[in-house]
Amino acid sequence: MNAAKSQSKNFNSSIWSAAVIVSALGYFVDIYDLLLFSVVRIASLKDLGVPEEQLMSKGLLLLNCQMIGLLIGGVVWGIWGDKKGRLSVLFGSIALYSIANIANGFVYSVEAYAFWRFIAGLGLAGELGAGITLVAESLPKEKRGYGTAIVASVGILGAVVASIVGDAFSWRTAYFIGGGLGLALLVLRVSVVESGLFEDVRKKSDVARGDLKLLFAKRERVVRYFACCCLGLPIWFVVGILITLSPELSKELQVSGTITAGTAVLYSYSGLAVGDLVSGVLSQYFGSRKKVLAAFITLSLIFVLVYVNAEGVSSAWFYAICAALGFSVGFWAVFVTVAAEQFGTNLRATVTTTVPNFVRGAVVPITMGFQFLQIYFSKIHSALFVGLVAIAISFISMLVLKETHGKDLDYLEE
Repeated sequence: MNAAKSQSKNFNSSIWSAAVIVSALGYFVDIYDLLLFSVVRIASLKDLGVPEEQLMSKGLLLLNCQMIGLLIGGVVWGIWGDKKGRLSVLFGSIALYSIANIANGFVYSVEAYAFWRFIAGLGLAGELGAGITLVAESLPKEKRGYGTAIVASVGILGAVVASIVGDAFSWRTAYFIGGGLGLALLVLRVSVVESGLFEDVRKKSDVARGDLKLLFAKRERVVRYFACCCLGLPIWFVVGILITLSPELSKELQVSGTITAGTAVLYSYSGLAVGDLVSGVLSQYFGSRKKVLAAFITLSLIFVLVYVNAEGVSSAWFYAICAALGFSVGFWAVFVTVAAEQFGTNLRATVTTTVPNFVRGAVVPITMGFQFLQIYFSKIHSALFVGLVAIAISFISMLVLKETHGKDLDYLEE
């Protein structure tokens, strides 16, 4: 890793710069779309004529189509971000998932629904990585953690709004609203400038940018990359299994009252938004990303155990557990910031875009493992086993990675 002698870093001393605001709002719409399906899953599938006994299996099929789109899109957008720039990915991805959102409101078959969830996944794959990369490279290292915490915290609130809108409007209208919000956001693109670090590297014709061969050229770099990918597994285990399938899991736990996915999303993501802000601020206060990650991963273990042992609780207590569980996995901001800080400018967008999408895409093997284990165990015990594995892998990954708080990002990967 050699320092890239940047002459035009374009650092903005304000954590409320245009890059932070637009990235935060883009992530808001991103999360709105991503979680809206969890909110309207049952209502939309029933409206499309799916029988009651197939609601879970068809829902998981659509979720997996979306996540496969995220995996493919993460690679494409990531490479594009290092080759052509962070801004082109930021606004290109917003345009694509906004169009897909609107198209979701017009589907009349499960097959069409699955196709447009896949296209939405492709679009959703780019915004967060491009936004976090842009913010990380635009702010001085002393304020970097605050900027990414703002992006994540504001963005996570998109799930809260998705829950409210999904309950207040028909599922088709809810998709139209999400698409409209994304298209409106494109108007703000004129106020954001490209990363100075990227612009400096782009001028160097001899520097390889967004090259997957370079990413996998060294064993240490490969280990570092996969450790970043595995770090966020508990977050999407909680979202993809415990929250998305909370109506089914709560029945097995014999929770009194009716649990809806929309309300579970509302409570869990309210907790997640607070957790993201707290974890980001704490990582700056203590001058350590790893200490905060260790604390939050441990907290997630505690509340996963509380969730699976919540047999017979009231619906109010169950939702309170969902909120606490959301807070415990509120280290998304720190996790993505760590990924951005682990790699040089010529691979940073590739890594920061692919890593969160591989974590999101991990919902596919997580749900497959969950479904397989149900052949032998109950839904709750299957969820517990998968969750324990995800948390263990995350903790080991955290130990493997080096501390990156305050790291100068002006360097290249060779």
